[in-house]
Amino acid sequence: MTPQTQTRPGSVAEVFGAFLKLGLTSFGGPVAHLGYFREELVLRRRWLDEDAYAELVALCQFLPGPTSSQVGFALGLGRASWGGALAAFLAFTLPSALILGGLALTAAAVDGPAAAGLVHGLKIVSVAIVAQAVWGMARSLCPDQDRAAIAVASVALLAVISGPAAMLCAIGMGMALGLWRVPGAATGGRGLSFPVSRAVGLGALAVFLLLLVLLPALRSSGNMAAMIDSFYRAGSLVFGGGHVVLPLLQAEVVATGQVSEDVFLSGYGLAQAVPGPLFTFAAWLGASMSGPPGALLALLALFLPGFLILIAALPGWTWLRRSAWTHSAVAGANAAVVGVLAMALYDPVFTTGITSRIDFALALIGLVALTMWKAPPWVVVALGALAGVGMALVA
Repeated sequence: MTPQTQTRPGSVAEVFGAFLKLGLTSFGGPVAHLGYFREELVLRRRWLDEDAYAELVALCQFLPGPTSSQVGFALGLGRASWGGALAAFLAFTLPSALILGGLALTAAAVDGPAAAGLVHGLKIVSVAIVAQAVWGMARSLCPDQDRAAIAVASVALLAVISGPAAMLCAIGMGMALGLWRVPGAATGGRGLSFPVSRAVGLGALAVFLLLLVLLPALRSSGNMAAMIDSFYRAGSLVFGGGHVVLPLLQAEVVATGQVSEDVFLSGYGLAQAVPGPLFTFAAWLGASMSGPPGALLALLALFLPGFLILIAALPGWTWLRRSAWTHSAVAGANAAVVGVLAMALYDPVFTTGITSRIDFALALIGLVALTMWKAPPWVVVALGALAGVGMALVA
């Protein structure tokens, strides 16, 4: 570490305060969040140095789950042990979760043309936001012909079969093709150190697998059990960034009739306008399904698998990162994820949100605003929602 980097342990209160500031101000999605973390915790507070931060980001990008929240959880863990990890998660997540959960409970009581126009405007905005995510992920995760071919193969597979099992098959196919076609580069160097023993890591892995097997068996016991199973399974398969949760949750809660397409896409649009992790979209869905208890349980079920996998990986990361096969498999999986999100851009996002030429024009304007004019997502969401209300009132 550099001489200026702090080596003393911090307090839980310090971690909570730092991440509450980030949870209130971190707009722009997972990649932007990592930039905010670097500015606040590496450069300003000097909790760790640049090399250690880069290694931590690499680990969390390698694992399924919400990358920025996993990085925050690990930073809290390294700074103030398990209390710090919990404080980082709560402080970074609560602001956007409370906003989205509260909006979901309020939305149920609002009706009329303006409300319908608002929902339609948010669905149009979702087209622009998901298109931007597909384009950005394709540029970074499919930089060569082989990985572009893996993404296309993923789209072709999902065009024939659908559902969560199909997405799992697409990601597995991507891993296999990555091992075959994508060269991997082993890395060396010093590994990060966290207060996680091998026994704790193995225990976390065992809990993750047990819940993955046990929750489907309990699904028939009631609506709440079915909801928890749906969100936990979706959280277990999120490779490549927060936007990938869209097709996974759509298959789990919309295709099964737990949430309507309109509620789903309007909530996804609103999730772009609030700071903090995109996974707090779960608070909107859970509150829409089962009120405040549903919001809490949906949030925990969606975040939990990513944190369990992170804890399981921390003791063995130094070994894993040195394997070229690991890098090849993950590169293939990430390329397949681009195809998964591209298919979701078509169905349900485009097919549900675009119903006229005016809708298409507004979505295109939103995409240009995001990609070329670098407009903040919350501005595009607000303007799209206003446009939807305006069209409804004029009609």
